[in-house]
Amino acid sequence: MPNFCAAPNCTRKSTQSDLAFFRFPRDPERCRIWVENCRRADLEAKTADQLNKHYRLCAKHFDPAMVCKTSPYRTVLKDTAIPTIFDLTSHLKNPYTRHRKQIKELTDEDIQRIKERRLASAEQTIKKEDLSNIADNEPQLSADEKEYRDYLRSLFEILFMLAKQAIPLTTGRVSDEELKSNNFQAVIDYCMNAGDEALRKRFEVTAVNSEYLSAAQLNQLLDVCENTVREEMLMEVRESRFYSLVTGDLVEFANSKHLPVFLRFVNQQNVLREEFVDFLPFVDGDEAALVESLEALLVDRWGLSMEDCRGQAHKATGTSTTKMKAVAVLLMEKYPLALHMPCSHMALNIHLANNLPFPNVQIVMENLRRITSFFKTPHTQDELDKAISIQFQKNEEKGNALKKMCSSGWTEQHNIFDVLLDILPSLLLCMDSIRDNADGKFSRCITADAYSIGESIADFEVIVTIVILKNVLTFTRAFGRNLQGETLDVFSAANSLTAVLYSLNEVNDNIDVYHEFWYSEAVSVAALMQIPVSVPRLFLRKQRAADLGEIQAETYFKEYVTVPVIRGIMQEVEDMFCDNNLRALKCLSLVPAVMGHMKFNTTEENFAEVYSGDLPNPDTLPAELHCWRIKWKHRGKEVRLPTTIHETLQLPDVKFFPNVDAFLKVLSTMPVLKVEKGTGDTATERLQAYIGSVPAKHLNKSLAMLHINTHVKHDLDVMVDKYCRLYPEDDPEAEAEDVGEDVIVTKVI
Repeated sequence: MPNFCAAPNCTRKSTQSDLAFFRFPRDPERCRIWVENCRRADLEAKTADQLNKHYRLCAKHFDPAMVCKTSPYRTVLKDTAIPTIFDLTSHLKNPYTRHRKQIKELTDEDIQRIKERRLASAEQTIKKEDLSNIADNEPQLSADEKEYRDYLRSLFEILFMLAKQAIPLTTGRVSDEELKSNNFQAVIDYCMNAGDEALRKRFEVTAVNSEYLSAAQLNQLLDVCENTVREEMLMEVRESRFYSLVTGDLVEFANSKHLPVFLRFVNQQNVLREEFVDFLPFVDGDEAALVESLEALLVDRWGLSMEDCRGQAHKATGTSTTKMKAVAVLLMEKYPLALHMPCSHMALNIHLANNLPFPNVQIVMENLRRITSFFKTPHTQDELDKAISIQFQKNEEKGNALKKMCSSGWTEQHNIFDVLLDILPSLLLCMDSIRDNADGKFSRCITADAYSIGESIADFEVIVTIVILKNVLTFTRAFGRNLQGETLDVFSAANSLTAVLYSLNEVNDNIDVYHEFWYSEAVSVAALMQIPVSVPRLFLRKQRAADLGEIQAETYFKEYVTVPVIRGIMQEVEDMFCDNNLRALKCLSLVPAVMGHMKFNTTEENFAEVYSGDLPNPDTLPAELHCWRIKWKHRGKEVRLPTTIHETLQLPDVKFFPNVDAFLKVLSTMPVLKVEKGTGDTATERLQAYIGSVPAKHLNKSLAMLHINTHVKHDLDVMVDKYCRLYPEDDPEAEAEDVGEDVIVTKVI
């Protein structure tokens, strides 16, 4: 969406010029001076926040000395910049022309006040000129200093190249002799041979240049790279104000667990972004301590406000699931608008199953993760296809359909448990075949994994659990698929939740009947796989020890599997889609296509009060929503209704509906809404690709950060300046912890 200049008689806009456009300052006093100089009477009643959000001035209205180009990509104003260059007379040549930007006539009091302010400003300018003259008299960079900066620039270029190509860099706890043969040293040697004079001169100084080969300096270089790239992203988050917090599954390296942290926000181009920003150390134990660590990271380190967090999602698996659920509850208690929602990257049925704390369910989910990893090994998929062909000799059509499903990421789909149950006999046959390894094509490691997976799925309790999960989660499958669909699908899902809960309650009320059918299905599958029906050995031992007598298998699985699973799923759905979450999702009717589907009979204002504090003019919201509905209801026949929030925010006239604009930006950050992939992978996919391509012992937090965010623009000169400021050349071995609050310590793993 183009930016228009707010100055009188100025018609410039960003799409017609390379000029920079600047927001009105948030500081009320400076903002008042800008408005005063603009002579726009209609802007005087607006607050500094409103002006900052919706109005801009182009660079033509500032003294060129006040405009600084910090990099090829960024132009900024000096902190004290005041607009002083305006055309306040050209409209007088045509007095009959209507002007939207009315120029205020100054009174004697206004003139006197402006004179006093200019006099005070002149005095401050004189003082600053004196200081700048002192700075100008300082000596320029010497030849050695320029060479040193060129040398640093070359090092930064090498680090970014290694990060972009996901080339591992191992520098922790090794000797200088070993360092000389690592990837970093090899690339330096190549650059020297290719003619990099800065590196060559540096090497000629000493025979063993421990200064830049040491682990300490590599830590420092990586710190500067990482913090500079992160700050570029955080500046965009601060400008957009509202964001959502998303955490990924735990990543383990350097003998410790780390929690990937992502931020979701709408940038100044009204595009939804989800960016990876850091790894947070994850310590088993107190959830309150993890909440404090998250708050410290977001608020103290990154300068964000938790009051502006509008959503949270945690993609956890295994034992960390319970802890992350507790973290979400604690965050919502402190910040009620940080709504806990499912993550758009994971199918709802998988999310629900992961959240169930029962050991038998967690065993099934762990087996699914192992199966996903196992079939990434060469030739294993071919063995599964052979096993399916053998198992479905009499039904080739279904066999071919299963082969097709199993080759396209079935372990991430909404119907995961349906597919798993269908291929379970074939899967066991495949594992037995790989374990036998008759033709010797598989390694010992692969055959050992096949044996382990085969033994785990050849258990009647696992089969019953899969059957129960498949049948119970059938009721949430369509609901979950809609949640990951288009905006209209998400809106429909919010309105269908009552029906989903009704169906689950109906199953719970008639659990005896449903369990009988499901148990019979499990027995049939077990018979096909030649697995005996039995009660778990550990449970029988406890029963005999307590002298409680024998228990029938059907009764056991009803009490310890079917009932807990159905009630657990019901509780998860109710917790995940509480009243506030549903109100937020129903506000998606602001999107014109959803309005049209509802025949423009929508009532967003009934659900909007939870976000009233986020709107620029909440008192005028009902009237504005009425105008918004009328605008689309009476559109021309050739006008197509926008179908997504992104499309709606890109409309040029949405700025004339400031409450709707702000409302849509807040709603867009909800973690349950899918991120448009555009031309590249999402941050989550890039993180998974990096972890999958780099051996665990070579994983490096800083290089991971740089690799995932190679799309973020960076200025090597800015990095060189920061490095020279933080690590003076006369103290190259300074420890990372002494460099200030904005540098992260101990990054090389």
